[in-house]
Amino acid sequence: MLDYLLVGFGLAGASLAHRLENRNKRFLVFEDQSYHSSTVAGGLYNPLILKRFTLAWNAEEQLRVAIDFYKSLEEKLALSFQKEIPIHRKFHSIEEQNNWFEAADKPGLNSFLNTQPVSAHKNIPAQYQFGIVNQTGIVDLPKMLNSYSTYLRATKKIQHETFDYTLLEIKEESINYKNHTAKGIIFCEGFGLKQNPFFNYLPMTGTKGEFISIKSPALQLKEVIKSSIFIIPQGKDIYKVGATYDWEDKSQHTTEKARQELVSKLKQLISCEFEIIDQSAGIRPTVIDRRPLVGRHPRYKNLYVCNGFGTRGVMVAPTVSKQLVEFMEEKKPLPHEIDILRFEK
Repeated sequence: MLDYLLVGFGLAGASLAHRLENRNKRFLVFEDQSYHSSTVAGGLYNPLILKRFTLAWNAEEQLRVAIDFYKSLEEKLALSFQKEIPIHRKFHSIEEQNNWFEAADKPGLNSFLNTQPVSAHKNIPAQYQFGIVNQTGIVDLPKMLNSYSTYLRATKKIQHETFDYTLLEIKEESINYKNHTAKGIIFCEGFGLKQNPFFNYLPMTGTKGEFISIKSPALQLKEVIKSSIFIIPQGKDIYKVGATYDWEDKSQHTTEKARQELVSKLKQLISCEFEIIDQSAGIRPTVIDRRPLVGRHPRYKNLYVCNGFGTRGVMVAPTVSKQLVEFMEEKKPLPHEIDILRFEK
């Protein structure tokens, strides 16, 4: 008998697989890449909300756990996919600049907000300079997920097929699916949760995001730039630019509207030439109260969910996966703010 089946292999599924493997648990992943917001995301980890210069929810603990988690996974896969890189936040007024320095004096923020402003970047005019955010970086999510998937294939712990909910048989102490029996099943499907008959009552809204990739030899950036958009260096003069936010369109197709929006904002930000080489889209698994959806089904005690990471999945996934595994294996209570019981009527 297996310990768990996992459905979905984005950030949530990969984080749980790593946690379970470290405990020598037997599991099998089902993944069909039907919703792939993890692989099209920017991959940034950033403890701050840069619109208001405040700490994100539970940011200090999440950052500490995330750095250790990704280093551990890099060692397992013998692969480097995470690197520290500062974010340079463009100031749009003297008032923003003053607010930055005021925030830098506050406890909890002073280790993240650098008080030495950057005057300018080549080909990025900035009348009011840039502020530097420390302890930020990038996780190459496609590289990480592809490598981990290959690793799990070699050990026969992943199957690339669509999960059929109608074939799931739920018993008192176990679940059966096709020819597999396990003590429990964890759904980590991202926006695919909307089609899950066991957890589709949860208030996931979903927000479409689109990126463009550009090539610009003249830009010469080694830092992430944040203004009305992010510019994220990918190496070899290639940059990821995004993202858009669309609360109505739930398709995963790229759109001309988003492309034009990003191009317009990019032209306002940089003064050099660039070439668009790619465009991608995905549905972020966002939740109405901006907190993850984690926990046990209120009726079926061997069904679990781990979802709803929104725009900060790189930061959130390592901590939340740890909390869920401790809940399942050690009966440690989940924090109320992430427990799906908060939505039980």
